[in-house]
Amino acid sequence: MTESLHIAMAQCNFLVGDIAGNCDRIINEVNKAKDRGVDLIVFSELALTGYPPEDLLLRPSLQPRVEEALVRVAEVSDDIAVAIGFPWQEERGLTNCAAIWFQKRCLGRYAKQCLPNYQVFDERRYFTKGKDSVVVELKGHRIGLTICEDIWHQGPAEQSVAAGAEAILNLNASPFHLGKQAERYEKLSEHAKRLGVPVIYVNQIGGQDELVFDGASFAVNKEGKVCLQLPEYQESCGDLTLDSDGQISAISDSVSAHQDDLASLYGALVLGVKDYVNKNRFKGVVLGLSGGIDSALTLAIAVDALGADRVEAVMMPFQYTSDMSKEDASAQARRMGVRYHNLSISPMYDAFMSALADNFQGLPRDTTEENLQSRCRGVLLMALSNKNGYMVLTTGNKSEMAVGYATLYGDMAGGYGALKDVYKTLVFELAKYRNSIEGEIIPERVITRPPSAELAPDQIDEDSLPPYPVLDAILKHYIEDDMSAEAIIAKGFDDADVMRVLRLVDLNEYKRRQAPIGVRVTQRGFGRDRRYPITNGWKAGI
Repeated sequence: MTESLHIAMAQCNFLVGDIAGNCDRIINEVNKAKDRGVDLIVFSELALTGYPPEDLLLRPSLQPRVEEALVRVAEVSDDIAVAIGFPWQEERGLTNCAAIWFQKRCLGRYAKQCLPNYQVFDERRYFTKGKDSVVVELKGHRIGLTICEDIWHQGPAEQSVAAGAEAILNLNASPFHLGKQAERYEKLSEHAKRLGVPVIYVNQIGGQDELVFDGASFAVNKEGKVCLQLPEYQESCGDLTLDSDGQISAISDSVSAHQDDLASLYGALVLGVKDYVNKNRFKGVVLGLSGGIDSALTLAIAVDALGADRVEAVMMPFQYTSDMSKEDASAQARRMGVRYHNLSISPMYDAFMSALADNFQGLPRDTTEENLQSRCRGVLLMALSNKNGYMVLTTGNKSEMAVGYATLYGDMAGGYGALKDVYKTLVFELAKYRNSIEGEIIPERVITRPPSAELAPDQIDEDSLPPYPVLDAILKHYIEDDMSAEAIIAKGFDDADVMRVLRLVDLNEYKRRQAPIGVRVTQRGFGRDRRYPITNGWKAGI
């Protein structure tokens, strides 16, 4: 009689390029699984190298480092099977592989068949696709191997079932974007019901530059029902059994409900900041706290990511900075327990203007003077960063970056942007969400008053831009849906607003190329997702 198979789903946070360190982490999880009587432990896609390793895959020393790590993995597979992802050089080229080791030997090595080459993915640059299914036998059970994108298409899972698989393992490095988990549920449920086999989906967690991997690993039974769900944004290991009838059931306490969209989005921002700062070994972060909503939300994210003792906030007032802004910035810094400084930019602004007096003589005031204020602030923040080893965390949002409502070498100066892919309307929702967790840490009037850069008397953002609900709707249609101006206008938007917004998006590609990277949370973030030439003659009207 076939015995039940005790399977562990290991959801880990790996560091790209740290093959030895990642192997240590894997071995540690294997040893803990042995103590629980696990028969098979499953790790994520390219677990040994972390994902995405990008051009590290082209390094000539890659293969020997991977081979050395796999020898170590084999050594601990004496009485437990270990499924793991890694790159592997074959005669036909480099492949994205998954394999299972048991009793110190490899039972089967599978090469990923469906190589994604869209959005942030660029796997065809590096990998040669596989062609064949791999099904291994453990304790009388036949287990099929697939990797990430394979499960989003028909073919690889069907091959496994045709080869006798009674359950499908799917090793993943699937980055977060809004709505992603619902898409995963739908796709895996459809496969399980159609093929009549359970599917076990193991995802990594962690921030890697602009990408955030949310984990949220899960398993669906033959009927397509979720029977085990691991937490989002936490390293975790969940256990289940594969029974003699080919059905799976959870035996782990790590069953977690999926968070709502705002909670999940906020978690992605926190983890993205946390891992970028920690994996790059910064002591902490410093940011400009203006009394506005963007910097207020960024401060909350930074504190939740790193702790108040590793966050420094700086108010840098000028003659246009309102008392309200000063009061609200001070109040939030006090509530959150961060180090807070008030450094006026007036002396340095006056010094710059004095030095430029002859050059500016006879010329009217314009945005030059406004931008100079922002650049004074950028210089202060970068000086504090250099002196203290704290990274500057920028505070601009996606709406601003889209239309260039930001100053090069001013508020764009910094190492990482928490809100880079968050539209302004969503900034308001996230601020309200954060206040709902443990009381009003962001002062209410920061959320309710009209947004302003406070670079000129009585200035508000809507002097230069359409209202944010209108602006963001136009931006989403243009950036994420690739709609033309004509198509957007046909949806009922004002002709002049649409043409002005699209022109600003196109003109400001050069600024976005010089902006720091930041957390990616939509399906079309600025960066790897959207690669437009700076110099071009394209017209947005069609």
